[in-house]
Amino acid sequence: MRSAPVVVAAAAVGCQIVYPLVSGSTRDAVTVAVVALLALASILHAALYRGARWTVVLIVVTAGSGFVSELVGTATGFPFGEYFYAQNRLGPSAFEVPLVVPLAWTAGFYPIWCAVSFVVERIDISQVRATALRITAVAVGMVGWDLYLDPQMVTDGQWTWTSGAVGLPGVPSIPLTNYLGWLVVATSMTVIMSSFDRAVGEPRRSVRPVQPSGDAVPIGLFLWTWLGSALAHAVFLEGAELRYSAVYGFVVMGTVGIPLIATAWRARSARDRHTSLTTPAD
Repeated sequence: MRSAPVVVAAAAVGCQIVYPLVSGSTRDAVTVAVVALLALASILHAALYRGARWTVVLIVVTAGSGFVSELVGTATGFPFGEYFYAQNRLGPSAFEVPLVVPLAWTAGFYPIWCAVSFVVERIDISQVRATALRITAVAVGMVGWDLYLDPQMVTDGQWTWTSGAVGLPGVPSIPLTNYLGWLVVATSMTVIMSSFDRAVGEPRRSVRPVQPSGDAVPIGLFLWTWLGSALAHAVFLEGAELRYSAVYGFVVMGTVGIPLIATAWRARSARDRHTSLTTPAD
């Protein structure tokens, strides 16, 4: 059973590798498969390592509130700006929002949450500061992920902004309000998940803690998304805006990725030193 997230995550990565090689309706189907598989890998992993209650809350907070924010966004233009989804391309829709879209919030949030947690849990700071750092880092990481996601999907015609507001240099088709909206929504999600994790998750892990290696799957997905998306946007995908989003996404997601790599390196070095000190000499 513990191999299930690995298998599903590998299938998602395989579909992402296929994505640049296909077009038209086949690419649409691959897009749906990528989102569904990434979300399923996150849900399965959370259920195995953090429990059923934690996972239910994760789904409600990410997919549920994400869906609400998309409904409000497409109807009012708040908080992302005025935009609309292409219909009959990403599967069935409700109120003109494809039902696969809420799963993208889960698929993006959970790997970033695990990557940030890996770092925060290894810093000697107070719980209040740790919570504040987690909320800030996860929210910024989500904006970084969207700096890949939105330009790629807009280039593919999956959704379109109509407001004509100012965008980032090189990515004019997406207004700056979108990234502010993502920051607000992602912060709200992280505040709720942090509160629940502190109330329910931590006592549970004090009995059966999540080991560092236990989060290898979501952390691996985070690293793949951060580095693989930069490479795909820079080299393998067509679209002038994607050359810029490769840089934006790499830099902003790197605010999580670089501390993650540094923390993992220090942890490994500490383990190696401990092993060398405790191993009897010949």
